Amino acid sequence: MNTTTTARPGGTTPDPYERLRAEIAAGRVQEVIVAVPDLQGRLQGSRLAADHFLNEAAEHGFDACVYLLATDVEMDTGPGYAIDAWNSGFGDFTLRPDPASQRTLPWDEGTALVLADATWHDGTPVAVAPRHVLRQQLDRLAERGLAAYAGTELEFLVFNEDYQQSWDRRYHDLTPATRYNVDYALQGLSGVEPLVRRIRREMVRAGLRMETARAEVHPGQYEIVFRYDEAMRTCDNHVLFKNGAKEIAAQEGRALTFMPKFDTGEGNSCHVHLSLRDTGGGAVLADPDDPDGMSELMRHFVAGQLDALADFTLLMAPNVNSYKRLQPGAFAPTGIGWGRDNRTCPVRVVGSGHSLRIEHRVPGGDANPYLAVAAVVAAGLYGIENRLPLPEPHRANALADPTVPRLPSTLTEALHRWESSALANEVFGKETVAHYAQAARTELAAFESAVTDWERVRGFERL
Repeated sequence: MNTTTTARPGGTTPDPYERLRAEIAAGRVQEVIVAVPDLQGRLQGSRLAADHFLNEAAEHGFDACVYLLATDVEMDTGPGYAIDAWNSGFGDFTLRPDPASQRTLPWDEGTALVLADATWHDGTPVAVAPRHVLRQQLDRLAERGLAAYAGTELEFLVFNEDYQQSWDRRYHDLTPATRYNVDYALQGLSGVEPLVRRIRREMVRAGLRMETARAEVHPGQYEIVFRYDEAMRTCDNHVLFKNGAKEIAAQEGRALTFMPKFDTGEGNSCHVHLSLRDTGGGAVLADPDDPDGMSELMRHFVAGQLDALADFTLLMAPNVNSYKRLQPGAFAPTGIGWGRDNRTCPVRVVGSGHSLRIEHRVPGGDANPYLAVAAVVAAGLYGIENRLPLPEPHRANALADPTVPRLPSTLTEALHRWESSALANEVFGKETVAHYAQAARTELAAFESAVTDWERVRGFERL
């Protein structure tokens, strides 16, 4: 559902919810979900009766517990976060709906969704909220007369079992929806196509614009690419897609996962494409007279990616499992470098003219899109502000080049780079750096206390 702003009868104030009011009046919408993206990029919120949303929450916001932005994937919280829910009595902040994000949900009959920004009761933004972290970096771009446009390419694995069966099996012995490598294939997709066809079409009905879709390398793997948009809207679409795809899969008696590395096979990536434009829509990254088609501004922008990448890796690879994908031989980046149309580099420059952009290949399917895009923008601004020189591109396989500087190879290493980074503390703020460092420490503590199947097989009898 797109937002229109038509003046109310007898008044001059535009009504950002005019179309939603029409949907409600026609009986097509009875409930409105107000949701905030959490640290993991998941949607957390509540269902509101449609009239209560319009009469109360749309203008005044809706209160929710502060711990929603200070939990791990299990919804456990504790001290160490910038939001200390335990010692503050598990109070509320206010979710203020963003009318630009409103849409109806084809897979949830009678329901609309509006994403919200978290604010304290005095109206101050919650600094660590992912949408706010991104908005700060977009505002920095806007001060320079620039705007970011982005697209995210999410891969996922589809299984024949449903989520309950998968849980009961502890995610063992699941059956992929395709039997072998079907990368770009137009046959052998009978097991996956009915589900992904429904996902594609219902996402379009929800307002996303699909560009391409195809099967991928791992059995059961699929990728749907939606058209680029203004960076915040792209991230809003991203979290809607992940949430909706899982709901649709559940309705179809199937399960799908975006986790970066499900097994030893090909992982699930989330390549981030990003370009910049000026206030008139001009392609500021392009220069037709340059041998690589790149403007001086773009060269600085790409140089900033390389210089900040190790410090910002945590925002793109936030979990233990993220680094199982970022390993040698996994066709995912392991070093720091750039190349023109070179998929072995973490930063790939691709396209020309208005389509000239970077493709950031570090994020996996678990990346929080707001944080990943914020990291790309912040790194690029660092390069622009300091006029960083761009090294020569890699023209061969960067994965096989031992001279290439390495990315952090574990969450522990990424955490250390992040919290000790002067650049991260400067551009994101000490509070945000400490908050996401605590999220990483919580993830590490949970992993280090777990006993894995690998340990049992290795040690049950033989140690």
